Amino acid sequence: MSATTPRLSVVVNFHDMRREAARTLHTLSPDYQRGVDAVDYEVLAVENGSSAPLDPADVIVHGPNFHYLRIERGGPSPCAAINHAAATARGQWLMVCIDGARMLSPGLLHHALAALASHHRPFVYTLGMHLGPKPQNESMEDGYDQRVEDALLESIDWRGQGYRLFRASSVAYSSHNGFFSRLSESNCFALRREDYRALGGLDERFDSPGGGLANLDFFNRAHALPGVEPVMLLGEATFHQFHGGVATNVPRAEHPWPRMAAEYERIRGRAFASDPPLPEYQGWLSPEYHAGLAVLGDGSCDNGGSATQGNRPRSSAG
Repeated sequence: MSATTPRLSVVVNFHDMRREAARTLHTLSPDYQRGVDAVDYEVLAVENGSSAPLDPADVIVHGPNFHYLRIERGGPSPCAAINHAAATARGQWLMVCIDGARMLSPGLLHHALAALASHHRPFVYTLGMHLGPKPQNESMEDGYDQRVEDALLESIDWRGQGYRLFRASSVAYSSHNGFFSRLSESNCFALRREDYRALGGLDERFDSPGGGLANLDFFNRAHALPGVEPVMLLGEATFHQFHGGVATNVPRAEHPWPRMAAEYERIRGRAFASDPPLPEYQGWLSPEYHAGLAVLGDGSCDNGGSATQGNRPRSSAG
């Protein structure tokens, strides 16, 4: 690879997320990510059919390795838009963030690159967290909203100390048993670009809002690659911002899982199931992560470390 070719291409999808995109893009910048330089990676910010699109200047301001791709007639599903961006990627490895509302921890790219380079057929992924004291499907019923979240983020200096996001978050349903468990999906995964293309990318038949179970479907298919080596990035995660998400920001009683599961069954001809192998681990547990675990003691936050401490895990709702 030439010196001007990035090792990693990061595709991140946005749909009407001006507020959230500003933070997510900052967490992908060389100013925030530790142990990487701009020449190591490119960021492809995909605008998928937004009625209030980002200003391209607000993307490229984060560095010369940031690029803005606007899909004018994007559908409700992000699958086609992400696949389009992946087709333009130049890196040897590809990272996909299906939901642009998710901020990244500051060592994620460094440890992902290390894991990708040290395995022949890697599938690297992270834990999913929700900003706020509980998963947002629950916390919204207690008044959690964007205003509350803005104040929460301003209180922790996340720009200077990104691992403090663990202090302000709870584990997502799909990651409910924490790092040392089998996840059903990851909202930030990476693999060889050629493997993504060989798998056909995200299945564009998942055309429901948000993509339905397309991300979980890809997670299963990636694990089925011959010789695949799954790697969990220990101590790294993505953190979901409240933005009115199709599945993440509705009350649990209104969660669209039945509709998404029915779409999956129509496409695959069987009910959804997930039983991936346990992964290898790469990364570290920062002091801020351990400080986040300490918050469990006062009941104000339940995060991804709960399962490692023997607490009862949450039931999964997708």
